[in-house]
Amino acid sequence: MTAADTQAAGPPVSVPSAEEIGTSPSKQDAAGPRPKKRRKKGELLPYFLILPAILAIAAVYVYPLIKTVIMSFQDLGRAALWGNGETPWVGFEQFTNILGDPEFWSVTGRTVVFMTICVVLTMGIGLLIALMMLRLSTWVRLVLTVALIAAWSMPLMVAASVFRWLADSDYGLINTLLADLTGDEDRWLGHNWFLDPWQGFGIITLLVVWGAIPFVVITMYAALTQVPKELEEAAALDGASAFGVYRFVTWPVIRPVFTMVATLSVIWDFNVFGQIWLLRGNKPEPDYETLGLYSFSKAFESTSFSQGSAIALITVLMLSGVAVYYLRQLIKTGEVE
Repeated sequence: MTAADTQAAGPPVSVPSAEEIGTSPSKQDAAGPRPKKRRKKGELLPYFLILPAILAIAAVYVYPLIKTVIMSFQDLGRAALWGNGETPWVGFEQFTNILGDPEFWSVTGRTVVFMTICVVLTMGIGLLIALMMLRLSTWVRLVLTVALIAAWSMPLMVAASVFRWLADSDYGLINTLLADLTGDEDRWLGHNWFLDPWQGFGIITLLVVWGAIPFVVITMYAALTQVPKELEEAAALDGASAFGVYRFVTWPVIRPVFTMVATLSVIWDFNVFGQIWLLRGNKPEPDYETLGLYSFSKAFESTSFSQGSAIALITVLMLSGVAVYYLRQLIKTGEVE
């Protein structure tokens, strides 16, 4: 280093010692603990504001869940329900009886198949409509969005009444259209779709998918608008096809949202109750029972409330894994810290 460099660097800076600063760290510790940080005014206000919601959720969900767990380990009959008899504890007897019943596994398989078909159709059609909305003009997209929201907000009882009319054997629109299209009036006019459970579940699936598509379309369209356009344009300039752009650019961006929506659809469609109940005139046949209806039937029609509670608890345990997966996806996307 030359003299000019030494002058340019300037004189060395001396570091002050602990005595020059004041009290050393050891003396500071000996002086006593630091004063506690005072809470800011209004810091607890958000917790008091959400307290009523927490209490309401606990009353609506937590208490019934605890009561269901207790009842599933008892033998609660009609007399005990009205306080006229004892409620003996039977341990895991209800669960062993249910898990050993072939009818339970038949209903479970029917529920899983029905749920899978509904989720696949809902997510597939919803994603296609969301992709189509990207190419529509503004006013057409606005009209479609209003129509989706209107369908989404329609009460279940009204929607079920509409679909019962569509599938009516005498005056149904579906039978009339099929008769006109095929020219076979003898086959389709007067055809009862619910005599065959496969055909009946087809009508129920249409109702479930129709009611779930608006949420999927609006959510997926919002996710598609977050895909950077410059990345899609760059991939297209590099020679990627439309499918290649979607696979390597669009899909990685919307996949977290798609996974969360699909997980929610699994939970919702696994617990379908009202659609089947209303379309079958408030008394579904055994061939139309899913786990929710099976639990209801055991509890109220067979007056075996403990068995109904045990089936409901088994259903909760089946869906708990799906719920945990959903929470993990939320954590990965940064929505839950």
